[in-house]
Amino acid sequence: QVQLVESGGGLVQAGGSLRLSCAASGSIFSIGDMGWYRQAPGKQRDLVARVSRGGRTVYVADSVKGRFTISRDNDKNTVYLQMNSLKPEDTAAYCCNGVPPSGRYWGQGTQVTVSS
Repeated sequence: QVQLVESGGGLVQAGGSLRLSCAASGSIFSIGDMGWYRQAPGKQRDLVARVSRGGRTVYVADSVKGRFTISRDNDKNTVYLQMNSLKPEDTAAYCCNGVPPSGRYWGQGTQVTVSS
């Protein structure tokens, strides 16, 4: 069973950047489309961005459009989320999963905290 491990989060000031990575223990190509999701305290988990099996960006949430970029490297079995111009409202736990998500792929996630 493929396991996904997220990394790259941290504390950053507003306007800063972070690059998140989602490393898989097996083939992400076999999973299909991949996405980054985030969940802020007291809120539901939302899809932030989605990339197709072939690497095409399929979806970016309006709230992060123009600031976040999703990409994947199927050879390295890794999905990335480049986050620029971060805002306090981007503070959340970020996870990766397939799209649609599967319960068997949820990992620990990585926390992103943006200070004002």
